[in-house]
Amino acid sequence: MLAKTEERKRQQGEGKKRRHPGDDGEGGDGKKRGGEEGEGSQGDGARKRLDALSVGYFRRVGERLGECFDEQEEREMFVANVLTEVKGKAVVVAMDRTGSITLQRLLPLCSPEQVAEVLAELGDPAGSQLKAVSCDKCGGHVVESAVRQISKWSESSQKESPGATEDDDDRCDALEAQVLSLSQVVRDNIAEFIKHVHGSHVVRTLLHVLAGCLGPPRTESRPGAKERNIVPQLTDFEVPTSFWYELKSLTEALIHNVNLSVADSVASAVFQTMLTVCHRKRPKLCRQLLRRTTEYLTSRSAAPGVSPLLVFLKDPASSRLVETIIQLSDKSLLRDLYKNHLKGQMVDLALHSIANFPVQRLTAASAKYKMFLKLFDELIQGIESILAAGHMGVIVQLAESCAESGEKQTDLIQCLLRAFHCAEPGSRHVSCLPLFMSLLTFEVYYHSDAAEGDTQTEVPLTSICYHGSRLVQALAKFKERSLLLSSLRTLTPADLLTLASDPSGSHVLQTLITTSSDKGRGKILKRLEGQYVAMACSRLGSRVLEAIWNSASVTHRQGIAQELVMSESQLRSHQFARHVWAKFALCHFTHRRAHWQEIQAGESKKRKLFSDILA
Repeated sequence: MLAKTEERKRQQGEGKKRRHPGDDGEGGDGKKRGGEEGEGSQGDGARKRLDALSVGYFRRVGERLGECFDEQEEREMFVANVLTEVKGKAVVVAMDRTGSITLQRLLPLCSPEQVAEVLAELGDPAGSQLKAVSCDKCGGHVVESAVRQISKWSESSQKESPGATEDDDDRCDALEAQVLSLSQVVRDNIAEFIKHVHGSHVVRTLLHVLAGCLGPPRTESRPGAKERNIVPQLTDFEVPTSFWYELKSLTEALIHNVNLSVADSVASAVFQTMLTVCHRKRPKLCRQLLRRTTEYLTSRSAAPGVSPLLVFLKDPASSRLVETIIQLSDKSLLRDLYKNHLKGQMVDLALHSIANFPVQRLTAASAKYKMFLKLFDELIQGIESILAAGHMGVIVQLAESCAESGEKQTDLIQCLLRAFHCAEPGSRHVSCLPLFMSLLTFEVYYHSDAAEGDTQTEVPLTSICYHGSRLVQALAKFKERSLLLSSLRTLTPADLLTLASDPSGSHVLQTLITTSSDKGRGKILKRLEGQYVAMACSRLGSRVLEAIWNSASVTHRQGIAQELVMSESQLRSHQFARHVWAKFALCHFTHRRAHWQEIQAGESKKRKLFSDILA
């Protein structure tokens, strides 16, 4: 199921390869296309390079910056000395890999005036030099780092505003002027910048700075697998008034080149950034940009009777932009997109390897509007085809939107039961949970033939998959979830332990138990008796056990504790279980039970009080 997502990422990966300073020296230029060679890559063999002594010097500076400075005066003197060495050859240093990494570490320690001086030296009156540095695989990082420092000045100026002096204002004005100068260079060469694999990142950072919001800076280390898909948190800061006007001018220049956003994945990422930051900081401007971009996408020539938007939805470069538009659109724009361009096409789009992603975004965005009912009725007709295509993201999002809207929940459950062949006879209903989690039909899961009726042999719980887990977690939010709970109670204790110890299944068990009533929770915990020690000794099972404990009544906690204390030596010596032992205060349970019960009763009352308030 995830292979299609990865394939889609690879198709668009050319525009997003450059993420970290440490990546730049390892074949970054090999991915460039013909139109991206520009000034940033021309003349690599002819341009000036740092000599060996200078490279060694900046490497040692980088190592020193990795250490702490004892006093602020020492740090300021060190920074001033390094900048003296940079002066006169800032362009060469910035476009050298070692020099670039060192400058990126140095600039956050500089004063606004010093940062402005570095930016001034990187530029020239014509702007061609600043363009070359910004579009360089190493120099672009330096320009980004320098521009980002305006946010730190804004933070410090707010704290020190009562005692601010004219010198402080002058320093700010100098850095402000350099940022505006960079924006002017970008506007003058907008097409080259947004298509360039490195220069586009400078434009995206500039958009963030002009709007007054920044994400975390990119680091030299590569992100872990979990970090790659996390949306970075943006931090807002105050910007000079001139930045608001400049943002308007920059977005106007971008919108005049909107044709590039649908043909180039690198340029598309710039437009996505523009819409995202404007939505956060300039909502009115964002609505105008969304309208104008949508008008362009829907006005292109296409086959008679076919909306041009359908073509863009299936294109790797433009589909990402359409996704962003859908996520940020208001009710009227969403309704217009669906009514005039997508109505009657939802199943075909959901079956497409690329277009199914915008369908997911539209399903999520429409959940709070009445148009979701029409969209649901259309998608539900092709749910088996969508399952067969492996586009589980569409099915999961449909379930999550049903949970959010509170509509069509029974219809979706019945449709899923039919799709997994457990709707008829009714005795198959109790098998729905393992089928949903494994995304296998009844016959495949139980290795039976349809002619055998509802005869089934007991099969150990296996093949729990990520999207199956997501689907069940979404269904668990429905108003009526008795079908899932009944199916859960039919699992054997061994299957429940398997579920608790599985990376995907543990989330299902935790959700179903913690959202049940006390009576329903008690029935499930009864089935888990004898498995608590094994759960406590599991990396994932111990977390599920803690979640169960936090939602359990005092009586249920006492039963769990009674079983755990029988294996005290095992639990206290285990790397995971010892934390369970401490958090459950099992020493108190063993030696001071009356006191332990008082504490648990008090916690239970507090939890009930807060739940009543939140309800």
